[in-house]
Amino acid sequence: MSFPDPIAVFRTEAAELLEQIEAGLLDLNVNLGDKDQVDAVFRGLHTLKGSGAMFGFDALAAFTHHCETAFDRVRKGEVPATQELVTAVLEAKDHMRALVDTPNGDHEATGEALLASLRAAVDGANNAGSSGPAKTAPGQNHFKIRFSLPQNAMANGTNPLPLLDELRELGECRIVADRSAIPSLDLLAPTDLYVSWEVELLTTQPRSAIDDVFIFVMDEMQLEVITVETSVAAKAPAKTEAPVTASQPAAAPQPAAAPVVVLHAAAPAPIAAAPVETKQNKASENVRVPAEKLDELMDRVGELVIAQSRLSQLAGGSGDLQLRAVSEDVERLSGELRDTMMVLRMVPVAHLFSRFRRLVHDLSHETGKTIELVTEGESTEVDKSVIERLADPLVHLVRNSCDHGLETPEERLAAGKSQAGHILLSARQQAGEVIITIKDDGRGINRERVRAKAESSGLIPPNASLTDQELYQLIFHPGFSTAQTVTNLSGRGVGMDVVKRTIDALRGTINVASHPGEGSEISLAIPLTLAIIDGLLVRVGDGRYVIPLSAVEECLELSIEEDMRSRGRSFISLRDSLVPFLRLRDLFRTGTKPDPFQKVVVISTGSERVGLVVDQIIGDHQTVIKGMSKLHHDVATFSGATILGDGDVALILDVGHLVAEGQQQEAHLRAAG
Repeated sequence: MSFPDPIAVFRTEAAELLEQIEAGLLDLNVNLGDKDQVDAVFRGLHTLKGSGAMFGFDALAAFTHHCETAFDRVRKGEVPATQELVTAVLEAKDHMRALVDTPNGDHEATGEALLASLRAAVDGANNAGSSGPAKTAPGQNHFKIRFSLPQNAMANGTNPLPLLDELRELGECRIVADRSAIPSLDLLAPTDLYVSWEVELLTTQPRSAIDDVFIFVMDEMQLEVITVETSVAAKAPAKTEAPVTASQPAAAPQPAAAPVVVLHAAAPAPIAAAPVETKQNKASENVRVPAEKLDELMDRVGELVIAQSRLSQLAGGSGDLQLRAVSEDVERLSGELRDTMMVLRMVPVAHLFSRFRRLVHDLSHETGKTIELVTEGESTEVDKSVIERLADPLVHLVRNSCDHGLETPEERLAAGKSQAGHILLSARQQAGEVIITIKDDGRGINRERVRAKAESSGLIPPNASLTDQELYQLIFHPGFSTAQTVTNLSGRGVGMDVVKRTIDALRGTINVASHPGEGSEISLAIPLTLAIIDGLLVRVGDGRYVIPLSAVEECLELSIEEDMRSRGRSFISLRDSLVPFLRLRDLFRTGTKPDPFQKVVVISTGSERVGLVVDQIIGDHQTVIKGMSKLHHDVATFSGATILGDGDVALILDVGHLVAEGQQQEAHLRAAG
């Protein structure tokens, strides 16, 4: 049995913590007085520091300690939260990520510069908060602490020494180790912990500061804290609080002649008068599974679907009723397994959208524009492989909206708009696709400038008749840019080309809409999954092909007479509208004669439709998508291949490419007519 690499596990958990810290900082930047977000960021930094020290990432722990200290001062009200402080910690968070990824790298100079910015931000916040009346320093508190960790604590990665160091940082501290539980040498286990500690602490910090030290080990340890009355006049017995466990809130103070006691233990503590409830550990609701294992399982499910298709074909041609019954059971089970596997691979787009809050925050500072990002449909789920490949295209589109789309605050006010520009990032499901939309309320796309650039680049002839959608699609051409100056954000015409190529590789489509002075909207239609899809199996000549079922609108018959009448026009009349169609026999050069009754499969992407003329519609087919070889990477008509039940290979048609080709054919015919 293989165990996961603990360093890899830490890096995964550290990445999640850094995302939580960034989200908390961005929320705090919107509302600087939000105490809950201050506490959330502090807890995240505290956890990252402790985990880093536990796994040997000492540089990370030391650097994070400074950020934690800064937020501890904010949490205690010593300094106010400011945008400068949030920005400094955001930049420090990026450095923490580098310390996690490359702990042995040369990060010292960068770290010193970031700490200088952090100190300047804290000092500025301190000066800003010092204009009010001076606060009197709280009196010194005297605590006696007794604690012990579980015997297997060190084997599980908990080091008690950093806990003692954190107690020393709170004030004057005297620590005594209790070694009475250490067994004889023949019974001693090197990985077990037998030592407990007694600590006497004089500090100006409140009782809660001690809880913060033990906050992440409190549920499994025994902790006893006694508050010793230090006032000269307080010779009477001190007040007592009832014992508290991790699952029980503190009770009201009782007038008993005993010291204050707070316990976190699995058994009743010796000093507590009342019994302590035992915290029940809940079973974990989530299991962390490496992504490559999910991919491997998905491959096995795909092979099972292919084998099931083969079995169904054999059973269909056999008169054995028992074989047919078994085939139906296997088909049902494989279908359920496929659906379950698809759900396991689905992740909400919130994981993708959350990245752009930081991007917009940084671009707002870089461009000097006030930008507000709104997200909708974060719960929409997409296959994880699709999410991973959508990140780069969306970065380019959001940057374009911020740089080209939105005006400066002065321009917006002059145009009668609000000073802050708005960007909407939304997602929704539609049939077998997810539609992701990037919308801004900026200046819109300059249609004349796009046309002039396209004509000067030779992409279109002068005075060519193009629809708005056809014209806007030109912005995705390699090297195309209408920017008058090149900046570090955009202007080289590379980003939109990346968007186009990535979406095409995902078998998706792009629709662009724009209104001058009102803004632009770019919609990406992406398949929900890239692994297994429902397809329509068709025959053209002697070959079989698969059309993604999500793109199919309807099927109709094309007789020989209608086929002959449409020669030279390639249009069919469909409910008072003309739809162009492609003869796949001619496109694929099959060299065969058409069947007497051909079929037209009408497919669509967005608002564009085209018909595909095939010889026979065989039926639905669960399609396990296999990638094309490198020798066929430039064959744009096909997006992949699949293995049929009889072992033959069927190519999967690229719907987006075929629709575009059909629309081009329509444009040429209209121009010629």
